[in-house]
Parts: sequence; C-alpha cells; structure tokens
Amino acid sequence: MSKFIDSIIGHAIGDAMGVPTEFCTREHLLAKPVTQMVGSAKTGQPAGSWSDDTSMEIATIDSIIQNKGFNYDDIMTKWEEWINYAKYTANNDTFDVGRTCLQAINKHHKGEKALNCGVDGEQNNGNGSLMRTLPVALYSYYKKLSEEEIIKLTNEVSSLTHKHEISRLGCYIYVRYIMYLLDGKNKEEAYKQIKEIDYSSYTDYSISKYKRILKDNINEYKINDILSTGYVVHTLECALWILLKSNSYKETIIASTNIGNDTDTIGAIAGSMAGIIYGYDSIPKEWLETLKRKDYLIKLANEFEKEVKK
Repeated sequence: MSKFIDSIIGHAIGDAMGVPTEFCTREHLLAKPVTQMVGSAKTGQPAGSWSDDTSMEIATIDSIIQNKGFNYDDIMTKWEEWINYAKYTANNDTFDVGRTCLQAINKHHKGEKALNCGVDGEQNNGNGSLMRTLPVALYSYYKKLSEEEIIKLTNEVSSLTHKHEISRLGCYIYVRYIMYLLDGKNKEEAYKQIKEIDYSSYTDYSISKYKRILKDNINEYKINDILSTGYVVHTLECALWILLKSNSYKETIIASTNIGNDTDTIGAIAGSMAGIIYGYDSIPKEWLETLKRKDYLIKLANEFEKEVKK
C-alpha cells in the first residue's frame, strides 16, 4: 500500500479512536481501556468520526492538489469552508475547533494575508499546527526539498495558525521524523537521526523545550513522566513515547486512545507514524470498516500522491 495511504489513514484512525476518550483522565481509561471504535457521548459523533486534526490536514491536501503546491491563502480559505460549511468533516458537522486556529482563520476571513494570521504568543503553543502538518512531510520527502526549503515550508505552514517558534520547531521535528521513516529507517533509527539534526536555525530557548526528545531518550521515561496535554511539546513527546514503546499499529493506537487528555491529536500523530511503519494492512479491519468516509480519504491520498510525484 502507498505510504500516502498508510500515513493519512493511520492519522485518521488514530484521530477517530481518540475522539470519544478526549479529556478523560488517564486513571479512568487505564482502569477501563477503550479498544474498539465507539461513539462520543460528549460530541454526539458516531463511532469512526475524525476531528479537526484530520479535517485541517485533508483541507491542506486538497489545496495542494488543486494548486499544484502550497498556496497559503487558498489553504486558509479551505479552512474557512471547514468551519463555516462543515466541508472536510466526517459527518457534515464541524466540532472541536481549537481557539488559536479559529483566531487565525477569522483574521484571514477579515482580509489579512495568510502568513500574517498566525498567533505568536508563547501561551498559544497548542498542538493545532502539529496535528495537520503530515502533508508537509510527504511533500518535502517526495519533492526532494533541500534542508533549507524543508525548514522554510514547515515554519510557514505552522505559522498560518501557530507562529511561535516552539510550535514551528515541534512541527519540524515531526516532519523530519516522518521523512526518515519514509526513507526506510526503523523507528529507533529515525529517532536517533532527529537527535543529530542541526537545529541552529531555531533559538536555544525553543530547542531547550524539546530537551527530553533531543537530548535524553524519551522512550526511557516512565508513563507517569509523560504528559498528554494539548501543549505541542507534550503532544510530540507523548506520541513518540507511545510509538517507541509499542510493537504494532494496533498497540500504538490503543495506547494513545487510553493515555488520557488530548487523545485525538496524540492518536493522530502517533497513528500517522505507525501507519508508515506497519502499513495499512496492519490496521484492524473492524477499525477500517467503521472509519467514516474511508473511501474519500483513500481517493484524496491517491490524488495527493499522483500530484506530488509528477
């Protein structure tokens, strides 16, 4: 199966599995773990429904296909269509929109240029750009972009909503990790590689926030040391920790679904990576059968691959 399908479906499954457990406590979930796709009582979404993580990602992909590359104002316009008209949603219903994303998209709606819309306060380093940045990794890898081009593209795509450098750096670490996986490295080799990258285009302050990933070995931490909040650093730490501790796609997603707090985004990030490692055929069939609009997501992934590989 195509790595585009592996990663995009892997992302959507992790997202959908995490929607019903989002904001539940870790203690509750570990005592009564969720291992199947179920509906979300809090959001009213049926089983298999993905959230803003996947909606913003596929809106970005659709824009890349239509524009034969990155057109930031068009991406923002498509996000407006998602918010206002429920386009790119699982059930024609927009829900769970992050505040920072909403603030940036509203600025664009009022006429601001796309790259001026992102929020740059340090308190605005949620995971709202990390959750949707998979297309940057796929595009960068298959277009064989230079390191300078990868950094620029990643920074700009994050900055559409999350302009602070901590968010931009988190997206870059994730993009490079995905690219190493696409290059055939296993999860441990890819982790070693991201620790050896030259991050000097980012400030020491921002790099220090990722010390547990880049200087320590995140996989050696215990579960009680791992936070699963919506802070971009915590989300990336948690997703990598789960991925490195797990031995299958199913194990990765069950762990992310039951880690507590921001489970949909952690599941989406971990799922995208696990999808590349283990492949589409490793995903439990009952999850695939329950996933909303699966055929549409596969079709979009195929069109994205065709466009990028031209």
